[in-house]
Amino acid sequence: MHLSAEVSDGRLTLRLHGDWRASELPAIRAELDRVSLEGVREVAVDAAGAPRIDLSGAWLLREYLDAAAGGARRVAFVGVPPAQLALIDRTREEATAAPPAPAAGDGVESPVVAVGRAVVSQSRGMRDGLDFLGRVTVQAARAFGSARRLRITSVARYVYDTGITAIPIVSLIAFLISVIIAYMSAQQLLNFGAEVYVVDLVTIGVLRELGVLLTAIIVAGRSGSAFAAEIGAMKLNEEVDALNATGVEPIEVLVLPRVLGLMIALPLLTIIADGVGLAGGALLCKWLLDMPIIQYFARVDDAISATTFWAGLVKAPVFAILIATAGTYRGLQVRGSSRELGRLTTVAVVQAIFLVILADALFAVLFMEIDF
Repeated sequence: MHLSAEVSDGRLTLRLHGDWRASELPAIRAELDRVSLEGVREVAVDAAGAPRIDLSGAWLLREYLDAAAGGARRVAFVGVPPAQLALIDRTREEATAAPPAPAAGDGVESPVVAVGRAVVSQSRGMRDGLDFLGRVTVQAARAFGSARRLRITSVARYVYDTGITAIPIVSLIAFLISVIIAYMSAQQLLNFGAEVYVVDLVTIGVLRELGVLLTAIIVAGRSGSAFAAEIGAMKLNEEVDALNATGVEPIEVLVLPRVLGLMIALPLLTIIADGVGLAGGALLCKWLLDMPIIQYFARVDDAISATTFWAGLVKAPVFAILIATAGTYRGLQVRGSSRELGRLTTVAVVQAIFLVILADALFAVLFMEIDF
């Protein structure tokens, strides 16, 4: 059974079930023919029970709804319409749309109009972003109920791409930053005979803030841009539309594996950055302050508290979610030209870095309030 119909007070509620694919079209058409529209003033379609809808099934549904609407009936969806139906509607609108009329006047946009356009554009962007987050959350909840839908192989691939291959650059940056911090603090603390506190500055700075923050910024520039470019190229080649046409949810295939892979890779990169950063501080203290390595690590043990390491590590999964969602969201927005691909890839990186720094500031306030 592919559908169930219920009529109440002139309202027909049509609930879809099972797979609406090309191989099932004869059976689906026969079931639709048995649904009577006599006395029906409104048709409500609930597609939540049909997780697999391809382009053929969506086209048959659109034909049926158009025929139902032809009798002065109102047609609406319960919840979100299938993505394949939206693809059909968008294609039909583009095919029948008239060319835009030339703008009146001298072509100079007034400041009020410019501000209005910017406000409307930003509000639409926020709405679309929240819609994307909601869809990712729903797909993640569905995927965790089935090991097959988690796509472990794809997740492992992105752990390798975003984590293993990033170890050299992350280690180098962590080493150099810790050396810089140790050198600058040593130059000042030597004037007061308090050079032993160089270890405290390096340890707390690297473990709580700089290790995870610099790693996230590097990953945002490296992997966030890759996510946006990969998915954007798929949009230009109409591969995402092909996934929709075959009844495959693009978020489940393209977004979730990248988010989960980065959520695993970034905490591991943070741990590596912390270790390399402490090692860099040890080498500079040995060279500049003639401090024995054993004394350095003994001071490290005294400087850290029970929460110092975890205060940095708990940020990593949150940063990973922000970076991955920014990259994939902007990639799915690409359409029209390669120039748009380059622009949105740049936007993805900038937004990912901004969100990471904003989240780090919020974490700092939160940790201060709860004394973590």
